[in-house]
Amino acid sequence: MQQFRRLTPLALAIGLLLGGPALAASEIVEAPSASGKAPLPLDELRTFAEVMDRIKSAYVEPVDDKTLLENAIKGMLSNLDPHSAYLEPEAFAELQESTSGEFGGLGIEVGVEDGFVKVVSPIDDTPASKAGIQPGDLIVKIDGQPTKGLSLMEAVDKMRGKAGSKINLTLVREGGRPFDVQLTRAVIKVKSVRSQLLDEGYGLIRISQFQVNTGEEVGKALAKLRKDNGKKLSGLVLDLRNNPGGVLQAAVEVSDHFLKKGLIVYTEGRIANSELRFNADPADASEGVPLVVLINGGSASASEIVAGALQDHKRAILMGTDSFGKGSVQTVLPLNNDRALKLTTALYFTPNGRSIQAQGIIPDIEVTRAKVTREQGDETIKEADLAGHLGNGNGGADRPSGKKTAKAPRPQDDDYQLSQALNLLKGLNVTRSN
Repeated sequence: MQQFRRLTPLALAIGLLLGGPALAASEIVEAPSASGKAPLPLDELRTFAEVMDRIKSAYVEPVDDKTLLENAIKGMLSNLDPHSAYLEPEAFAELQESTSGEFGGLGIEVGVEDGFVKVVSPIDDTPASKAGIQPGDLIVKIDGQPTKGLSLMEAVDKMRGKAGSKINLTLVREGGRPFDVQLTRAVIKVKSVRSQLLDEGYGLIRISQFQVNTGEEVGKALAKLRKDNGKKLSGLVLDLRNNPGGVLQAAVEVSDHFLKKGLIVYTEGRIANSELRFNADPADASEGVPLVVLINGGSASASEIVAGALQDHKRAILMGTDSFGKGSVQTVLPLNNDRALKLTTALYFTPNGRSIQAQGIIPDIEVTRAKVTREQGDETIKEADLAGHLGNGNGGADRPSGKKTAKAPRPQDDDYQLSQALNLLKGLNVTRSN
């Protein structure tokens, strides 16, 4: 099983879920043989050996061969693309151990942009999300030390630490002034799928990341929503905002819950087994319920697979803002000495042949984030409040003004994008019933 990731798997200790917590779900395969390749460039190898010899003899401090060679390997990987990386034993072990959706850290996925560490997505119910950290925030200092020029691995190492320990991040948001956020590191337990009824007949499924069991959990959520509603749903919102991605197979399974036929996604690459095609089966766990999918700039990789497939098949209306645009596949290639390469090996394409790489998914209806504020004040006087008013000629009961019973808070009350998705679903049902 291959996994779509956004940045680097170094995310483990601080929750940099490059595509979700099930990092070990990346396909682990043997490295391709070098036989039959073009001969090695001898001039460049001589230059490499000469540079290494000069460093050893002239650098201000002694440097051993092992350090120099490992730095050379890291350099080879770092200049390919942002997602390929050399995994030393600790990072490789962490990647293999992180399939349970539980790990230590802050709960953010990060990348590097213009030399700064940039937040790609906070993870639901983690120290980062509870502290209000948002996609696009630049981390300019970690515990007072500037991050400018740090590699992603170095930044991640600084943010790692024991659960319960404090860390101070200095952030810049949308070009504003720097501000500090203090967080307490924690063991991150990621719940992939949450669901609830928003209003009678209308449900919400929120996927925070695509883990190995996400497809199964979405199937259970659909069944529970129908049971709680007492009948078939009238509409459903699938929330993929700030979902950094995860396991490819999970994205396929989630898409398949809403599709009866056709291609879901395909990949193209050079190594064996990198050219894959996934098709929907005839079963439809969603029962054809009208569907709105919410996406934003923190929706990436596996999230974009689901959004792209449902958009291409015209199965859902996409709402929100442009997605992240991570359309590549990473494969873990084990090396000797408990090390590995995480290498970009393929690109994925939506059913209509769209490559999302560096472009993202464009929603059908753009709705940006907004703060919902409600007017306060007494209700106005109605006709039914007036003394001597006429009764309803059809026998209907009077409806005077009066204080309404306070309703329990609902997710859509303070979430503008979600409220707009729900309103769209209700509008679709009104027009279809006429």
